[in-house]
Amino acid sequence: MNIKINCHSSICIDEEFYFDPFDVDDKPQNAKIIFITHSHFDHLDIKSIRKVMNDKTVFICTEDSKKILEKHFKNEIVLVKPNMSGEVLGVKYTTFPAYNFGHHHFKELGFVGYTVIINNVSYTVCGDTDLTEELAKVKTDVLLVPIGGTFTMDAENGARLANIIRPKLVIPTHYNYIEGTAGKSAEKVFLKYLDKNIPYEFLVK
Repeated sequence: MNIKINCHSSICIDEEFYFDPFDVDDKPQNAKIIFITHSHFDHLDIKSIRKVMNDKTVFICTEDSKKILEKHFKNEIVLVKPNMSGEVLGVKYTTFPAYNFGHHHFKELGFVGYTVIINNVSYTVCGDTDLTEELAKVKTDVLLVPIGGTFTMDAENGARLANIIRPKLVIPTHYNYIEGTAGKSAEKVFLKYLDKNIPYEFLVK
């Protein structure tokens, strides 16, 4: 498995592409690119970023995140908004809006999720979002989907999203850590609604 979930929604792919580093214990300083979905504390953690980044690391982030990162780092920052495409260090990416319906993460704030292509495999990291019409249109090989509820979609809707997208692999995220989100029991609910033909992995501790 080339995917690691440090905890919650802190994701690393191929040991050098990070998404929302949070509560990182080790200090690899090996990040080529750090993708930030939005600036909330459990997605933009300066202490954890320092542990995984180096002088050549490139940040890809939203405007709210950029304002924080540029106060701490001099690294290159690539600014994104929803519905954009680009390429950095050979990694192609597209963004889509990440939002809740009427609470916490409002659409007008411009938070994002990412689909990236690494070594000819597409990975989608949803960010903090409900099951939106934009997200339901995503095509991807590997879907990393939040299932904690409250701040994101719950386990049932996470499974329903996987059933719509039909990835080659689905990995639940954003649960069993932050107060107010579901615990490990969310995995059973997720499996109850997930199409049995869709492969899955549970990587959250």
